[in-house]
Amino acid sequence: MAAADDASRPFAGLSDVSISGDIPVEGDISVPVGSSRRDGDEYSTLDEPVKETILRDLRAVGNKFVHVLYPTRSSALLRDWDLWGPLLLCVALALLLQGGAADHDEQGGPQFAEVFVIIWFGSIIITLNSKLLGGTISFFQSLCVLGYCILPLTVAMAVCRLVLIGGSGTVSFAVRLAVVTASFGWSTFASTAFLGDSQPANRKALVVYPVFLFYFVIGWMILTFSPSQ
Repeated sequence: MAAADDASRPFAGLSDVSISGDIPVEGDISVPVGSSRRDGDEYSTLDEPVKETILRDLRAVGNKFVHVLYPTRSSALLRDWDLWGPLLLCVALALLLQGGAADHDEQGGPQFAEVFVIIWFGSIIITLNSKLLGGTISFFQSLCVLGYCILPLTVAMAVCRLVLIGGSGTVSFAVRLAVVTASFGWSTFASTAFLGDSQPANRKALVVYPVFLFYFVIGWMILTFSPSQ
């Protein structure tokens, strides 16, 4: 019977437990205001106005453009990657390449969709090649770098369109050749400056060569562009 009574009262012994007055039994679960503020500023944008969100994203894209124009071996372009800048540059370059004389030929010129395919498919191939060669950079980080480094070539395309307004003679071709060559070298140098440290030392040449071809094809499309009459 005693065993049955003990089984029916499993917590009966707790009434004899006493808590010493020296042991604190109160606590504070409030979160410090300073740390909560930092976490909210860095990660939470739920209460942020739409205008502020757009301006913040535009500032981030602008900062990445500055990094491309002044390339250094920095991880800033890799740490906060995005595809908004590459998409903007791809659309701008595709629009600038429209209206060429080759668009009306039988063979056709670089249409809007074709420029998109060349840029994005080329970027994906280079990224896969980098990963297969042992690169430590992520897939979308590589796409971000390759896309942002099209900026010099996009600027060169805008300059070439302005030069072609004055005619398409020998002087015009020489100016366009110089501009495209400089922008091609700038794009290649900027991309390798960001991607160089993520590749094995003995395989960097195998990674740089596809990047060279990628920007060369884009530069060739810009150089051979001629406006329709």
